[in-house]
Amino acid sequence: MFRERLAQDAARIQGQFDLVLRDLDDLNVTRAMGYATQGGKRLRGFLVLESARLHAIDEARAIWPATGIEALHAYSLVHDDLPCMDDDDLRRGRPTVHMKWDEGTALLAGDALQALAFELCTRTEVGTAEIRAHLALTLATASGAQGMVLGQALDVAAETALDPLNLSDITRLQSGKTGALIEWSACAGARLAEDDPEPLRQYAQALGLAFQIADDILDIEGDSEKAGKRLQKDAAAGKATFVSLLGLEAAKTRATDLVDQACAALDGYGPKAETLKDAARFVIARDS
Repeated sequence: MFRERLAQDAARIQGQFDLVLRDLDDLNVTRAMGYATQGGKRLRGFLVLESARLHAIDEARAIWPATGIEALHAYSLVHDDLPCMDDDDLRRGRPTVHMKWDEGTALLAGDALQALAFELCTRTEVGTAEIRAHLALTLATASGAQGMVLGQALDVAAETALDPLNLSDITRLQSGKTGALIEWSACAGARLAEDDPEPLRQYAQALGLAFQIADDILDIEGDSEKAGKRLQKDAAAGKATFVSLLGLEAAKTRATDLVDQACAALDGYGPKAETLKDAARFVIARDS
């Protein structure tokens, strides 16, 4: 059920991107935006749509923030791949945006995707002015210097720090870099319904850390062809990860415990939350 719904939601989001981007001027920057928003699991967009279904929110409303969060995630990947950041030449099995075009185009495409994310989340179709404003405010917090950008900055700073990161440091770093947007996505349905997002926040915080631990495990054990990107870069660079700090088996156990916590946070929703629980289980079972 979950994998089928994940694929269906990914297709819906791609269709929405096609609709939104088709009227833009035919320039390298807009071609790069389209290129950057193709492929991927679209887990964040799925979390928006599924949390909306949990609250009986019409998909015609939820598809806008679901596409918006994927636009913001795409921007973060485009910028993260740049030579001044992680300097990656492969993403989702294809050349990164700056390799296909150039660094200037990649920088502008990322900027435009970030702006597009807020445009999509504040469309009148989404809901009342109060709902749209709250989505935009919380997305700004999750994506900026209190969230994803903070995590990225801590990651960059760690590369030249005299002391290696400890477990608390890496947990804080990844709670921003990976977890903040996952948390926003999972809470979006409750915010659309003007309901209490706390159970979904607890779910997402555990899910986000499990997701990152699974990424660290895949970086060691994964197949680069399936992953669509270079692997074992962190180990080669001597970067601290959950695996390097905990050990491989303990990291796997920690990820499993976090998934159990994520599922328990949703117990109050009853059977309606089963697909979200399956999503948490998928995070540590995936091979890419």
